Amino acid sequence: MPDAPPADATWSATLCPYCGVGCGLLVQTGDDRVLRVKGDPAHPANFGDVCAKAVHLPPTVRANDRLLYPMLRPRPMLRPRPMLRPRPMLRPPVRVHRRGPLARASWEVAIGEVASRLGAIRAAHGPEAIAFYGSGQLLTEEYYVAAKLAKGFIGTNSFDTNSRLCMASASIGYARSLGADGPPTAYTDLERADCFFLIGTNTADCHPIVFKRLRRRKLAAPDEVSVIVADPRWTETADLADLHLPLRPGSDVALLNGLLHVIWREGRLDRDFIEAHTAGWAEVERAIAAYPPERAAALTGLSREIIVAAAARFAGARAALTLWSMGINQSRWGTDKNAAILNLHLATGQIGRPGAGPFSLTGQPNAMGGRETGGLSHLLPGYRAVADPDARAVVERAWGAPAGRIAPRPGRSALEIFEGLAAGDVRAVWILCTNPAASMPETDLVERALERAELVIVQDSYHPTETTRFADVLLPAAQWPEKAGVMTNSERRLTYLPKLVEPPGEALPDAEIVVRAARAMGWGAAFPSADPAAIFAEYAALTAGTPCDCSGVSHARLRAEGPLQWPVRGAADPGTERLYTDGRFPSPDGRARFLAVEHGDVAEPVDAGFPLTLTTGRVRDHWHTRTRTAKAPALAARTPEPLLEVNVADARRAGVRDGDFVEIVSRRGIAVAQARVTDTIREGTCFLPFHWGRAAGAAKSANNLTLSARDPLSHQPELKACAVRIQPLPAAQPAPAAQPEEDGQP
Repeated sequence: MPDAPPADATWSATLCPYCGVGCGLLVQTGDDRVLRVKGDPAHPANFGDVCAKAVHLPPTVRANDRLLYPMLRPRPMLRPRPMLRPRPMLRPPVRVHRRGPLARASWEVAIGEVASRLGAIRAAHGPEAIAFYGSGQLLTEEYYVAAKLAKGFIGTNSFDTNSRLCMASASIGYARSLGADGPPTAYTDLERADCFFLIGTNTADCHPIVFKRLRRRKLAAPDEVSVIVADPRWTETADLADLHLPLRPGSDVALLNGLLHVIWREGRLDRDFIEAHTAGWAEVERAIAAYPPERAAALTGLSREIIVAAAARFAGARAALTLWSMGINQSRWGTDKNAAILNLHLATGQIGRPGAGPFSLTGQPNAMGGRETGGLSHLLPGYRAVADPDARAVVERAWGAPAGRIAPRPGRSALEIFEGLAAGDVRAVWILCTNPAASMPETDLVERALERAELVIVQDSYHPTETTRFADVLLPAAQWPEKAGVMTNSERRLTYLPKLVEPPGEALPDAEIVVRAARAMGWGAAFPSADPAAIFAEYAALTAGTPCDCSGVSHARLRAEGPLQWPVRGAADPGTERLYTDGRFPSPDGRARFLAVEHGDVAEPVDAGFPLTLTTGRVRDHWHTRTRTAKAPALAARTPEPLLEVNVADARRAGVRDGDFVEIVSRRGIAVAQARVTDTIREGTCFLPFHWGRAAGAAKSANNLTLSARDPLSHQPELKACAVRIQPLPAAQPAPAAQPEEDGQP
């Protein structure tokens, strides 16, 4: 029998802190603890449905490795080191020797250290020597004040986040084709579509509540609703499909152009929509002429017949909804793949109508909110571009920042920040609520960058992680549900998260930490309050008139009325379920843009030495780098180790049997995992989940293998394809040991 809840136990509505579905939760708290979690039947994202990760949230809140106090490492010794490459410099670069353990400090001392050291680096090397790296798990208010401090006062646009690894290609894709970022669709379209095209998404594992809604729609009308899934793996998602397209990794543009070629050739375009609401079709028409189904089949490894069949189902749909995620975005051609999806919808008029549209599924709970607040290195609040002088002036006036303080060029994106640290061009990095030493490609590069940095500030809820062990200053942050604020989910819906319990030890909300630092650096007048309601009000006012206008939203309104979808242009505006219903787009001429795109190969093709393409991704029971899910005993027990999925034929050639431990070797490193030999993955392709970092055992990390090639526009890395070989692990070799924990708390 479970223990009886304490006398003060109450249930409260909030939001799930995991994926971008943005499910509403009911949380039982008592004795200042989270006791139970279940789905909120009143929330329009999930109507009471909930996944296992949310159910098992309670043990993650007060885990044994919660960071409880600020901690400082003794100031480093700075020694000249050889340059990594010849380049003109005013002084030799430095190598930082971190000596001595982290030791507990007061908040006053820790914030003073942050302020004085950042100030000294800014004075000596300029604002561009400082970078911030945040997370799609931050609340909107936290994103906003951190970006405000970085861009408006320190003067560095090098504020980027792990959303760069997640949704940057979708963000750029929407902006290029439709005129502004933001999915035009809504979850209600899942009940209205009669054709679902899922490409680059294992929705059943990664967005399970969306998949449940899709599955209910399919099972309710199996003969009327088509499901097409393009994925090199046969997953639970593919199991629902009428058509499964196991394409070669990286060949998405060839498939999408091939589908559009068939629709064009058979005269099934929406010519009226193209003529009235778009521009650039002639260029796309010329491009897709080169992608008949025979050529698309040769490039994708699919049959001509299945491409034609998929095109027929999409073209014949009353309402077609395309869902995609990291399999599209994490590519050096990610923005082109997004353009090809949008071309397909524009050419068939499948946008701005119930059940129809291009719907990117966001990976993190507030990755959308981060884009809205200016939480990427090329953005300012309201989807404004830092390169736009008028936008900079508007934001500077709103912030009370000196005229000209916001730099006119985009800052460093995620990988560029760490490359700058490794090269010595960036001296300091402030990392908030994320674990890049586990989640970034090319782990060796990231670790080298953090070791060489002059100053590493890490603000997190847990310690040690792969990243916190490099910290000079470690700041304990409150996490869900120990603070209040707002998040935006994949359908543009803002939900209020109340504070339900007190944070442990001396942990503080991220926004309060940033505001304290801003005041210590002398900018207190511009940061008058750490109250999340006041911060949100300031941010919301700044979005007025922009595509993501939420000027009609406030904490009070969200508490009273529940979640709202932007744009919400005033206090009486009920919000906007679906964008572009009038065929008008936020571009200078009101038209959407077709963009001609071509197939391009993966950055690292296979060869005789590395004959397999490794693709990475998520599993259902874990999320990101397991800093939270590993603390849930049920989840950790259900999926304790990474498994390598490998095709039967590839395993036979490598001498690998089901259950063997194997080495996976790329040009950058080695990982070790147990093999799952199966016919549910395309021959020539293998799959390894990325959740395990080096702290779990160095060889478990998939990012030992991945590469940092990236899209030239979105700067999103190609995490979905790198060349590897596999070989049985010698029986006498011991399993890799976990790294020892260091810098324990007092």
